[in-house]
Amino acid sequence: MDVTTCLKSMLLAIRQYKNNGSTVNSLQLQKQINDLTGLQCSRLLISGQVLPSECLSGLLEVAIDSKTSHALTSTIVSLLAKLAASDEETREALHSSYDLTGALASIIHSNRSSPDEPLVVQCLQVLQRLTYSMRVSHCASFLDDLLAFLMQNVKSRNDDIIKPCLGLMANLCRHNLSVQAHIKSQSNVKALYRCLIDFLAHNSLTVVIYALSILSSLTLNEEEGQKLFNAENIHQTFPLIFNITVNGDGSLTRNYAVDLLVDLVKNPKIADYLANYKLLPACLTEVFGLLHSKDSETASKVLELLVSLCSVPGLRKLLCETVFRSFRPRRQPAGRKGGQSRATEPCVALLQWATGPLHDPQRCCLQALHLLTELLQEVVDAGLPSTVHSYLELLLPALVGLLHAPDATEEDQQLSRHCVRVGHVVELLLVLCGEEHLKGLVSQQITSTLCSTQVELLLAHSHGSTCPLTSAPLSQVCSEAVLKMLELMGQLKQHVLDMETCFYRILQDQRMVTPLSLAVTCQRRELVQSALRILLEAAPLPDFPSVILGESIAANNAYREAQREAEVPVKRMMQDTLSTAKLCSLPSGPPARQSIDSLIEKLQSGLELQEQMKDVHMSEVIDVYEQKISALASKESRLEDLLEAKALALAQADRLLAQYRCQRAQAEAEARKLASLLQESERCKEVLQVELGEQVLEVQRVKQDIHQLLEHNARLQSVCEEHQGLKASYNQLLNRYNETERLLKEVKAAHTALTHQSETMKKSYEALRLQQERTLAEGVEKDQLIDDQQADLRQKEDAIAELQRELKGQQEQASEMEESISILRKELNKTEQARKDASIKASSLELQKSQLEAKLQKKDEELNKNMHMIAMIHSLSSNKIATETANVSL
Repeated sequence: MDVTTCLKSMLLAIRQYKNNGSTVNSLQLQKQINDLTGLQCSRLLISGQVLPSECLSGLLEVAIDSKTSHALTSTIVSLLAKLAASDEETREALHSSYDLTGALASIIHSNRSSPDEPLVVQCLQVLQRLTYSMRVSHCASFLDDLLAFLMQNVKSRNDDIIKPCLGLMANLCRHNLSVQAHIKSQSNVKALYRCLIDFLAHNSLTVVIYALSILSSLTLNEEEGQKLFNAENIHQTFPLIFNITVNGDGSLTRNYAVDLLVDLVKNPKIADYLANYKLLPACLTEVFGLLHSKDSETASKVLELLVSLCSVPGLRKLLCETVFRSFRPRRQPAGRKGGQSRATEPCVALLQWATGPLHDPQRCCLQALHLLTELLQEVVDAGLPSTVHSYLELLLPALVGLLHAPDATEEDQQLSRHCVRVGHVVELLLVLCGEEHLKGLVSQQITSTLCSTQVELLLAHSHGSTCPLTSAPLSQVCSEAVLKMLELMGQLKQHVLDMETCFYRILQDQRMVTPLSLAVTCQRRELVQSALRILLEAAPLPDFPSVILGESIAANNAYREAQREAEVPVKRMMQDTLSTAKLCSLPSGPPARQSIDSLIEKLQSGLELQEQMKDVHMSEVIDVYEQKISALASKESRLEDLLEAKALALAQADRLLAQYRCQRAQAEAEARKLASLLQESERCKEVLQVELGEQVLEVQRVKQDIHQLLEHNARLQSVCEEHQGLKASYNQLLNRYNETERLLKEVKAAHTALTHQSETMKKSYEALRLQQERTLAEGVEKDQLIDDQQADLRQKEDAIAELQRELKGQQEQASEMEESISILRKELNKTEQARKDASIKASSLELQKSQLEAKLQKKDEELNKNMHMIAMIHSLSSNKIATETANVSL
């Protein structure tokens, strides 16, 4: 099911439930809400569609109805919690356009008798997330009851109710003087302070940071705050805040810790404590380590903290050293290990966030660019451009890549973000152009084509309405970016090819009237100064549209005058509202009732004037007056805040005036003293003038001597450096020589031992070889003598062959042992064992030899017997033949 179909079904279910709040309709509505919760519907509320607005308005009406069941209300609040956690723009729309804060406060007020219920805790959690970094007007009707509920329930023993109550109170108190004054005016504020101080010893770091945030908002500039955040306590607070920032219980707790530190460093005394904090470099290193995470919310808060620390005197230099000291240029292609070490450098992580995507809801790229601008400004001011030369080789190509024009099909919101990022990038490049060497590096990367293309894109989207003051926000953002880009082109016009031609051509374009007129009539001094610098370059040009520019500036002034005239009746109505508020603040009567009566009277008087207009419906008139009332209430709160700020500024101005008077009196006394000293110095001057001439001549001679001595000293210094280098190399070579000589002695000793063993093995081998030769010779003789007993002799020959193979194996072992002499030099123990094995085998061979000799002796005996028998046979056969011969002869 798509989102549109689900919204239509939900709107139908809401209407059915309003007509008949039965159980079936309630369950059907819960089912539709659960279906929508499972879909991706984060940007529906800011898309401008009517259907999501009607559904949300209907859900809020159902939720604040006292007859609605807790189960249905809880389901609605769960959907609202998902929407509030989706993105910043949706959260702002829920807070300002749909008044979700008032609806949730109404639900809490209806269930104030049972604050431990899950529905109340759920509403408090959603309110905490919704009001984070959002201003809530003290004129809202629900705020007094909500603050009373929070002050009552922070003393609860249930942590589930304490945490959201403290977090919500911290949101409401931060940067809201009206809410702070209301809490301080309560009778139980001292008890609240004691309760918050007790929470500082709580075992949950989240509760501790919430309590510190509330105490800093309420007491930082008062006597209680001076005692609480004194030198002793603040040095315990800093490790706590940094510990939560680095190892927090979650992203929400880390956000509150960062906000607390940002608020504390705005106090000059605490900022001085932080600058002198000994563990600050280590803490900053750990904080920079958080930039390596892929969580954009964490990176956004860390960057916000680092940017705020740049405003503290002395800390910007420390931040600069922490970021750039670990960066080293990569001389050769690194493997995996080198890539991992490069990724852990803070400046590389800053570059990754600065070149992040435009659709990042946390705007980390803008904060990273702002931080880099502050750090590089410190480098330029300190006159140390060489320390970032290697880093700029990595940074500048990435920044130039951010200046390329986006896709023409992008939405206005994406184009607006691109223009804002271009403005930050150009600010960084302008900082680098403040130093000649760095300007040269920038000019190597920037081209005139890139600048002209970017200016054309910005002018195309800034040339909208006739009056820039009434134009769209995209037009105003583009106009500011155009001025910054032109200022950069003016800095580089003498260093980049064709840049001067493009610069003067753009200045004579009629579309430049819109950004220039907007900047000249702006209230921001840096924009006015930038526009005046550009006008100084453009005024002498022949085709510069000065007449059109004057008409545009006059139109802007006329529009501002019309706005001021239109604000006169508004101020009168605001005075009436302030008088009504004063009457409501008196104790004689219900204040809420008096304010309601006064508003009803104004509505009735307005309605009587509108009765003659037949075409206007009563509901539209009421809507108009409701919008006017809300606008007047918000303007009243802003005026109250401005009044308090002006009072503080007036007191500070009085103190400064008194200090100035004292300093002026001291300066006049010192001036009189200096006048008398000046007269004496004039008298001494005449005396010293003569001596000065002589000293000048002497100084010239001394300068020549010094110059010669400096040249001689430079030569000696170079010789000394060469001597030191040679001495170091000599020491290294001497150490290597001693080590090599020691190893040579050890190798010689091992070689002598192995040589002795080798000679012994050779002697034993020669003895065995001689024995083998003798044995073979005897075998050959026996083979020649014994021809008839070949069968028996063949068996013996097989045995002899086996012995020969064993002897050959011994010979092969001996040859292998000769080849492994070099190895045996390093393995003395193994060689000894091998020698023992060889001796055992030699003894076994001697035993076999003795056995063979015994066998050969037996065979000799048998051969002798056989020879004897053969001789006898021959003798007998010879006698028989002789007898037969004799017989024949006879």
